[in-house]
Amino acid sequence: MKAIVLNQYGGPDELTVADRPDPKVAPGEVLVRVKAAGVNPVDWKLAAGGLDAMMETHFPLIPGWDVAGVVEAVGLDVEEYAVGDEVIGYVRKDHVQLGSYAELVSANVRLLAPKPASLDWSQAAGLPLAGLTAFQALRRLNVGSGQTVLIHAAAGGVGALGVQLANAFGARVIGTASERNHAFLAELGAEPVSYGEGLADRVRELAPDGVDATVDFVGGEEAVEVSRQVTKDAAHVGSVADPGVAEYGGRYMWVRPSAEDLTELGKLADAGEVTVHVDRTYPLAEAAVAWRVSQAGNVRGKLVLTVG
Repeated sequence: MKAIVLNQYGGPDELTVADRPDPKVAPGEVLVRVKAAGVNPVDWKLAAGGLDAMMETHFPLIPGWDVAGVVEAVGLDVEEYAVGDEVIGYVRKDHVQLGSYAELVSANVRLLAPKPASLDWSQAAGLPLAGLTAFQALRRLNVGSGQTVLIHAAAGGVGALGVQLANAFGARVIGTASERNHAFLAELGAEPVSYGEGLADRVRELAPDGVDATVDFVGGEEAVEVSRQVTKDAAHVGSVADPGVAEYGGRYMWVRPSAEDLTELGKLADAGEVTVHVDRTYPLAEAAVAWRVSQAGNVRGKLVLTVG
């Protein structure tokens, strides 16, 4: 199979297209013919060695944790899926080596869910990691009906899904973004506010009594400090990007693969509650280009690699 390969820790310049052996299919796994693979910042951060302290990594390494594709083979004990089924997955394995930037990827069934019929392949590939991150963060903070929630980086891949999910849960959403993304946020159902000096005051103009919860998808001093200032209870501040949030009683959160949560996200998509905005797609061979765009920031929604 063709795959994007990294032979040592590095950046976009170290990515190459190579022929690799087809993955083996262990009990409890299926083999997925990849149609599209989502690009996430964690992909290039991991490739630079950012997770070396916590995850075993083996080279040559195929990056990527997001996948949408068709089941090509099933493990000897698999009953959940059959050949030909369309699936999506956040395929984060116990060690880093065989990812989704490839024509084929093996995945345990506990990492997969049926592909939402309402999403095309690129949209479906952009849903798993970003959608699960937003879904689990909002659930852990008990965001629900009648509440006001502040979402930092609301126009990004995770944030845009977080806005839609918070709305689906019945919450009012205030979202931070650059001015060029304000109209986009309004279409998603958020009240946009600009980054920069005076952010806390702009949030208070919309929510004079403070917000019930804040979800930080960007990190950094401004997001952490503003969250502390405008949220009624520090225990209802969560960040997926900055561990410093815990210093004043907030929660630092890390997404977990969950077939159950991913299936729920798919149902919300098919019910019209959630969609995935794909900013740009690239063929698999241009993964390095996609990484450079991701590293530059200012992506509205998701970047996706098209494979099959």
